[in-house]
Amino acid sequence: MASAALRCFPCPATIGGLVKPSSRRGRCAAAVAAPSREAEAAASLGDRTRVEFPILHQEFDGAKLIYFDNGATSQKPVSVMNTLDEYYRSYNSNVHRGIHALSAKATDAYESARRKVANFVNAADSREIVFTRNATEAINLVAYSWGLSNLKQGDEIVLTVAEHHSAIVPWQFVSQKTGATLKYVGLTKEEIPDIEQLKGLLSNKTKIVVVHHVSNVLGSMLPIEEIVTWSSRVGAKVLVDACQSVPHMPVDVQKLGADFLVASSHKMCGPTGVGFLHGKFEILSSMEPFLGGGEMIADVFQDKSTYAEPPSRFEAGTPAIGEAIGLGAAIDYLSCIGMEQIHEYEKELATYLYESLHSVPNVRIYGPAPSQSDHRAPLCSFNVTNVHPTDIAEILDLQHGVAIRSGHHCAQILHRTLGINASARASLHFYNTKEEVDVFVHALKATIDFLTSQH
Repeated sequence: MASAALRCFPCPATIGGLVKPSSRRGRCAAAVAAPSREAEAAASLGDRTRVEFPILHQEFDGAKLIYFDNGATSQKPVSVMNTLDEYYRSYNSNVHRGIHALSAKATDAYESARRKVANFVNAADSREIVFTRNATEAINLVAYSWGLSNLKQGDEIVLTVAEHHSAIVPWQFVSQKTGATLKYVGLTKEEIPDIEQLKGLLSNKTKIVVVHHVSNVLGSMLPIEEIVTWSSRVGAKVLVDACQSVPHMPVDVQKLGADFLVASSHKMCGPTGVGFLHGKFEILSSMEPFLGGGEMIADVFQDKSTYAEPPSRFEAGTPAIGEAIGLGAAIDYLSCIGMEQIHEYEKELATYLYESLHSVPNVRIYGPAPSQSDHRAPLCSFNVTNVHPTDIAEILDLQHGVAIRSGHHCAQILHRTLGINASARASLHFYNTKEEVDVFVHALKATIDFLTSQH
């Protein structure tokens, strides 16, 4: 299998050679010099890892880039980019269909990536991992292949108002086609999905529960194991959107017990264009194909076809080969650091972000406050009194080089529930630092002063 140089942390970095930063917008300023062993010991995880992410070392009009839009997509380490480059330079070929050396090497690398994903989430069998274009396609796969075959008039689908559109719209399609009813769980006064209400909604009419693991707006985490236990008592399946948890914390699908779990490569330091579905093998084996074409068949006759076993059954056509191999490299990188270390560091970073942002006058943060027992994800969605969030995001970018997101974050139902149309969101990853949070908060205060002085 192809391999790229992988630097594990907290080992000392060996990249050197400072390049003069450019003040021109969008030009890379260069990789940072490696810290000494003494500095390495005292540095945070963010300080130690960011050297591996060239894109972070830029200046926009004299301001160093602060990238706080990781909830939308993460940045990529050198090892992932090298792996993609090596694939296309050295052994680009289609998988599963050739006996020549290039095809064999590409197939080995592609299937190795599947095993890496399986190990990363502790799947019982690598055949339970289906590669998809992204988490959205993975949810659609379940909705169309399982949902259309198993739901009927009078059945119920339980979701929360805090779900991403990708976890809502496919089930609306299924509901319209089958007559099944969508049931939504609201929020508590702490602005987290009401788990007691969810428990109360479950009945023998409930056929599937669709929930996030970590909210991309509220930063809160749901007790998936308990939800699975309650759902199984009424015979309901559970689908978990783990896009905001798999990149940030250890996730064990066997421990969680959900029937389906989805995640995207691009949020976990891997390439865009690939994601995965984890499904229990016996359920996947009972499902019809989602798409028809090459690779997903066993035999094709003039009037019918028979289908391959999972996961091939759900991977019609040429897959995103390089991207899947790149995802495998991202998993190597994250595993080398250790997901527990990432999670512990990000809990600290999350609390620091929340408390720092909370100290800014007229800022309203959505979701629960962090506590000893309930930790927030390293993201904060917020608004400033009488200031539009898009204006905040634009000025932070143009005047301070700070990249955050504004809008409804693909969660319009949640925003309506909160009584707002949009919010600003700062979302962090392990390569971010407390010092960057300080710069962000200082820039936010200056932005608020600038915008409010205009009125």
